Amino acid sequence: MKYVVVDLEMCQVPKFSWDQGKSLRNETIQIGAVLVDENYEIASTFNTYVKPELGYLDYFISKLTGITKEDLKDAPIFEDAINSFMEWVPEDDVKCVSWSMSDMHQFKNEMAKKNIKNDKLAYLLESWIDYQIPVDEKLGMERNVSLEEALIATDIIQSGRAHDGLDDAYNTALLFVKMEKNPDFELNKMYSYAKEEATRTLSYTMGDLFKGMMVGVG
Repeated sequence: MKYVVVDLEMCQVPKFSWDQGKSLRNETIQIGAVLVDENYEIASTFNTYVKPELGYLDYFISKLTGITKEDLKDAPIFEDAINSFMEWVPEDDVKCVSWSMSDMHQFKNEMAKKNIKNDKLAYLLESWIDYQIPVDEKLGMERNVSLEEALIATDIIQSGRAHDGLDDAYNTALLFVKMEKNPDFELNKMYSYAKEEATRTLSYTMGDLFKGMMVGVG
């Protein structure tokens, strides 16, 4: 079994661009992916920007993701980007992995609204793995943790920048590889201590203690 770890970045679609009964609230503007082989080693990466057809790149999303209008100017549209992505995905037994199911739902929604058919991707969508769930369980959390928090808790140094599709996919892949290779590894001792303190001390929240751990991390 091989695994493709996926992360999408999106922009908003304004309401005036919605067709009657076919509202598409977000459009994909970047597909980042990392291939993990049968030995749980990172084998290759895929990255493409995607030119929006209905939405636009606003200031907030540009600052958040680092994506510029110049990046999107000559980028492929969604259908062409999907085809390139599926050409890169191996024909072997493969499953897709992501942080939460939002990217899977985005693929499904955008393909449906744009009347795009891709049998290979449709098959992958049916066996999609939400890796946030086992990480929440490993951390002993009833709430969903962020990818950044999970990386700190598992002693993984974050690569690149948050909200870049390829960097987020790569960091998720690092987490996936570590947990699948050694599911019994110990969490960061400072994180475990902070979690215990948050449980014992009513005057603090886990968020307060987590922010304290972030001081000096860059």
